[in-house]
Amino acid sequence: MRLLHTMLRVGDLEKSIKFYSDIMGMELIRKHDYESGRFTLAFLGYGPEKDNTVLELTHNWDTDSYDKGEGFGHIAIAVDDVYKACEKIRDAGGVIVREPGPMKHGTTVLAFVEDPDGYKIELLEDRHNK
Repeated sequence: MRLLHTMLRVGDLEKSIKFYSDIMGMELIRKHDYESGRFTLAFLGYGPEKDNTVLELTHNWDTDSYDKGEGFGHIAIAVDDVYKACEKIRDAGGVIVREPGPMKHGTTVLAFVEDPDGYKIELLEDRHNK
């Protein structure tokens, strides 16, 4: 078994694709409109789906926003350097909602970014590549 994707419902698909592509550095892998269901699915990631877990963005054409509830926490993305990643994201117009630094009660360096729909993205230094 392997994890295939995480799905987020978004209010403005093009704005979300632009954020995840231009600011977070993902590639749009595929996108398909389902006219009879009035929704579009877009899959983005850091490599081919056969080798990587990807992000599925679902846009229901008649819905502009969603209540995120209390159950969802965040998406986590590994980066080489959290501080440099935040600089790059901020320079590209992204919003840092938790500045980079050690986590509370620990030493792991992290930061949080917010996407156009308010979903949180945790940036963590990739310890597996060091």
